Order: sequence, then structure tokens, then C-alpha cells
Amino acid sequence: MSSLSSLLNSYDLTGLSLPNRVVMAPMTRSRAPVRGLPTEMMAQYYAQRASAGLIITEATNVSPASAAFELTPGIMTAEQIDGWRIVTSRVHAAGGRIFMQLWHSGRVSSFALLGGDVPLSPSGVNDDLEHLQVWAQLQNGHYTRIHATPSRAMSLQEVRLTIDAFRQGAVNAIAAGFDGVEVHAANGYLPHQFLSSTTNTRDDRYGGSIAKRANFLRDVLTEIGAAVPLAKVGVRISPYAHYNNVRDTDPDGTYDYVGAMLSEFGVAYVHAADTNGWSGAPDLPRIIERTRKVFDGTLMVNGGIAIDRADALIRAGDADLVAFGRAYIANPDLVARIATAAPLDAPRSAGWYGGDEAGYIDYPFGSGAGHSGRPMATQG
Repeated sequence: MSSLSSLLNSYDLTGLSLPNRVVMAPMTRSRAPVRGLPTEMMAQYYAQRASAGLIITEATNVSPASAAFELTPGIMTAEQIDGWRIVTSRVHAAGGRIFMQLWHSGRVSSFALLGGDVPLSPSGVNDDLEHLQVWAQLQNGHYTRIHATPSRAMSLQEVRLTIDAFRQGAVNAIAAGFDGVEVHAANGYLPHQFLSSTTNTRDDRYGGSIAKRANFLRDVLTEIGAAVPLAKVGVRISPYAHYNNVRDTDPDGTYDYVGAMLSEFGVAYVHAADTNGWSGAPDLPRIIERTRKVFDGTLMVNGGIAIDRADALIRAGDADLVAFGRAYIANPDLVARIATAAPLDAPRSAGWYGGDEAGYIDYPFGSGAGHSGRPMATQG
């Protein structure tokens, strides 16, 4: 890749000037062991990667009823806001820009992570718990997948309270110094569960037709937009994702509607994740084609995208921004490596979730300092 990479071109994101098109994707790292509080180590981790055009934080809980992964941070309390303010200050001091990803896991959880409470979901669909990705840290310190436990259908009042939790999360994130927020409506989490015709069988305002199933996301954005400019709000979707088993029977119809709705809202961007790309069944061309037909704003794409392919997507106008996840674990200076055509280091298998500095903030800057000897030139 030459230094003329289109990924290095600047971009105006609804008034926020990005120096390049390289985005650090949201990645759960589970380094918030005390009351969901961000730590100094987290501030260092994000500041190390501040040369990205935009950083999107790890998924951050907006409600005590949200926890698919143990040790994840929250944005609910004054203490958490203060902790995140240290993170944003460090990133901004390093010249970066940072959005917070707002998260509610819904049925993808366990009573063990919720203080004994039953997970909440649109309709209490529990026929597939073995397919849900719930993770926790054992007493011996090892982080591992655990079994999801049955959810129950949310009352109308609980739906409304959860919508308000997203609004308050956005307000709190801006108070903490974030440049914007991203609503996590992908990967089988709560907003995605409402969109799916299989996990949402409600017969009220929030269930039935595609339009009604989209009302949860619509109301989340309406409430956030009353408090935070929607030019500072992105939305992540994963239309065809198998992850967490949403099983939408008509994803094309659902996301044609959702894309048009997001265009009407004028959100900062749509972050389209090709989650299936990591399992060898990529849907990215289909996602791009359908999203571009109905959404006229900024399109960010993600999902195991090689550097050279990302550059081609930008040059062709198929995408405006490309988000990289795994490449950012091991390459805090990813933008510089793209600019100099330096090889990318591969992340070590240990330290992805939970733990200390190892596998988190100890990856070196500068090319050729790899840990595994495996190049990541084709990894996104």
C-alpha cells in the first residue's frame, strides 16, 4: 500500500473533521472490574490509538439490565461519567476523536451477570440459548463463555424505561466529553432483537410489521435527538449477522426500511458490520449495495476487511469510512503503518477479554515488532 492510500484522505463527518478514513472499531475488552468504571489503563489504551480518524469505544452499558460480557463499562452513574472524562481528555490531548457505543444486550445475558435478575427481551424467545454469546471471568482469572439463561418479555413500561436509558446514556456520554455516540443496533443485541421477526413477536407498538418492529430504534433515536444533535449519533447495524441468532426472516425488507428511516433522521453515519465475514461467509457487497440504495449519508463498513480492499472501497465510493477491529488490537499505530506500507502485527490469543496490561496496552509502535510472526496484511 502506498502513502497515497485513499484511507489517509480527510473526511468531514457532519461537521467533525477526521484526518483519515481509518476508524477503530468498537471491541469489547472487559477491563472495567469495579462498578463498570473506566480505568487509567483504558485511558492509555484509547490514547495509544488516537491517530485513528475516529475511535468508537467498546460497547458500554446504558442499563443495569445489560451485560453480555462481564467487566464491561457503563455510562449510568456520575462516577462512570467522571471515569470516561479521563479517557476522552487523554484521547483529545493526543489529537483524537472518539464516539461512545451505547449498548443494551437484552436477552444475550445471564442471571449470573445481572445480580440474579432475569434478562430482558422483546418477547421472551428462549429456544436457542446455546447460540447466545455470553462471557464471564472465572474465579481463577480466566475469561470464558458461559451459558445464557432464559429471558422474559419486557413490559411496555420497561421498554419505555430502556428507551430513556439510551437517551440518558447519550446525554451522559456528551457530558463525559465524547464527540458523539453510536447506538449499537447490531450483533443480536436488544435493538436488533426488536428488529427481528423471530425474536420479536409482540403485538403492541413495538411488534408486528417491519415498521412497528423498527419503532424501538425509532423511539431511541427520537429521544436521543431531543437531547443530542443527531449529527453526533451513528447507528451500527448487521443485517445478515448469524451472531447471537436473531434469525430475521426478511432481512432485506427490514433493512431497506431501517436504512431509509436512518436517512430521514439524518444520523451521522450508518456503521454496517459484516459479522459473517469472520466465519467465511461474507455479505459485504450485498450490505453495501442495499444500504447505499436507501441511505444517503456516511457509510462506515466493518468485518475482516483487508487494507488493500478497504482502500479500494473508499476509492470506488462504496464506503466512506472503514472500521478495523483486530488490526487495532495489535497495531496502535495502524494509520502510520498504512501510510508506510509497514507489515501489521497479529494479536496474541491471550488478553482479548479481561486481564491486565498484557495483550492490551503492551503492543509496540513501529513495524516489525510482531509477537506471533504472522502478518496481518489481509486482516481488518
